[in-house]
Amino acid sequence: MEVTGRLFIWAILAVSCGAQLNSTEAEGKSRCTASLGGANLGETHKALVLQLSANENCTWTIERPENRSIRIIFSYIKLDPGSRCETENIKVFDGSSTSGPLLGKACSRNDFVPVFESSSNSMTFQIVTGLTKFPRSVFIFYYFFSAATVIPNCGGDLRALEGSFSSPNYPKPHPELAYCVWHIQVGKGYKIQLKFTDLLLEMDENCKFDFIAVYDGPSTTAGLLKQLCGRGKPTLESSSDAMTVVLSTDYANSYKGFSASYTSIYIHDVNTTSLSCVSDKMRVIISKSYLPALNYNESNLQLNDPTCRPNVSNVIEFSIPLHECGTVKKIEDHAISYTNRITFIESPVSAVITRQKLLQIVVTCEMEYNSTVEIMYITEDDIIQNQSVLGKYNTSLALYESDSFENLVQESPYYVDLNQTLFVQATLHTSDPSLVVFLDTCRASPTSDFASPTYDLISSGCCQDETCKVYPLFGHYGRFQFNAFKFLKHLNSVYLKCKILICDNNDQTSRCNQGCVPRRKRDIPSYKWKTDSVIGPIRLKRDRSASRDSGLLPQIHEAEISNQPLSRLYLFSFMVLALNVVIVAITTVKHFLNRWMDHRYQKLQVY
Repeated sequence: MEVTGRLFIWAILAVSCGAQLNSTEAEGKSRCTASLGGANLGETHKALVLQLSANENCTWTIERPENRSIRIIFSYIKLDPGSRCETENIKVFDGSSTSGPLLGKACSRNDFVPVFESSSNSMTFQIVTGLTKFPRSVFIFYYFFSAATVIPNCGGDLRALEGSFSSPNYPKPHPELAYCVWHIQVGKGYKIQLKFTDLLLEMDENCKFDFIAVYDGPSTTAGLLKQLCGRGKPTLESSSDAMTVVLSTDYANSYKGFSASYTSIYIHDVNTTSLSCVSDKMRVIISKSYLPALNYNESNLQLNDPTCRPNVSNVIEFSIPLHECGTVKKIEDHAISYTNRITFIESPVSAVITRQKLLQIVVTCEMEYNSTVEIMYITEDDIIQNQSVLGKYNTSLALYESDSFENLVQESPYYVDLNQTLFVQATLHTSDPSLVVFLDTCRASPTSDFASPTYDLISSGCCQDETCKVYPLFGHYGRFQFNAFKFLKHLNSVYLKCKILICDNNDQTSRCNQGCVPRRKRDIPSYKWKTDSVIGPIRLKRDRSASRDSGLLPQIHEAEISNQPLSRLYLFSFMVLALNVVIVAITTVKHFLNRWMDHRYQKLQVY
């Protein structure tokens, strides 16, 4: 009877606990307003899976710490596809309530991945659903970030007719909490073909976590061509001369990211001819419809070197190396120009007369300080036309693991020991073998904007730091080394900015060949081109250890359902029931054991 009574009591407890769970669940469904930050949580990032029903109006508020901004990403939205945006939507507000300024709105009909940022101390988002019974699901990821945190090679503007780019650190794992945007813009009359030569991101059916979003236009509000993740080598094409590529990563499961290249495809005759210049070649496009009007065809075209022939498709394309195909280089004050000539060879029918216009196209790429001037002269019976656009020399600055400069440092931030020797290389990406790179000035700063304080490592080609060593001129590479240090009373990061000069190696009086010049003479030695390159951040290893100890870098996703307190109550109730079952079992065993022992040792009665 004693055991039966205990079981009855425990059964009553279990029923009452289940009733409490049901009551809490009902209460949780009726209230969907919750805080995602503030004093109780304070996470620097969070992932949420929201399961919503019909006729709901739910509001969440995110509170951020000081000196941080908020970014929120709705990477997967499944709302009622038949609803109107006015009746079922997601709205994001700048502030702690829905009365703040509206940052933006999203619904099932949006053709983009909604991303919003707020610089105020809070952000509020509201989800309103319609009356239709439909299983709705929204995946949300938000995190706090600082404007001072700069990820190298994360996004940028790509203006050439062809080029390539990759995720930060590729082929090593991409950084956490990255949001990189590349804007690709080619000439009018072209569309863009984008090829991913390598792609490896976190695998997910709906690409909720790490993803690439490719847009058919100049911004992230243009039509979404595709949202990519996992593994593959897809090829995408734009419908116009602009394309936008976005890489978004969360805080876990980093893989090597992606590598991609793009080229422009001529689609119609906006211009009869066009010219673009990159670091190692000129690219000339001639419309096929332009030639018949002059009684020519593609077989009549010839460069300075007639063995260099064009590629013919829907257009005629010359890809002219800067040091081949008869290209002529000219060096003047602070400028280098490359010129070639396309001539139209007439098929003579008479040695005395002609009825064809005398036509030639002179193409010139002129490299100036921070730009490339592309000039095209079309001479047609002494009539000269010209066309010019702007470009840029391709230079880069990077850290290497040793003085062999073979293993590029892909880690960002780059964690080092105090006083560790660091190796820096500036690279000019060009096919012209007669150019040489010189490091004129290299300066360090604790911030990426290089505001005060700063520290000079190299000035006028001379080392200003006792641990600095500048390597001799070596073709397209400028190299130096120094020992790692830390700025006092400032952030733990170090950024480097170097002014790179490019000279003609055959000019013995150039600034590059002058080397260290402590005092500049009144007549400054010549150089042909200059630019600034920046790398960073570099941080001490102890800072990384402190970051890990603080729990800021979890290794797994913490995707939480909106009724997380309910899940914890279920877990607690299950533990209580399990403990009761164990107590019942122990008590039952003890009861039968005592009875058995009583029978075994029963005393005999004495008469």
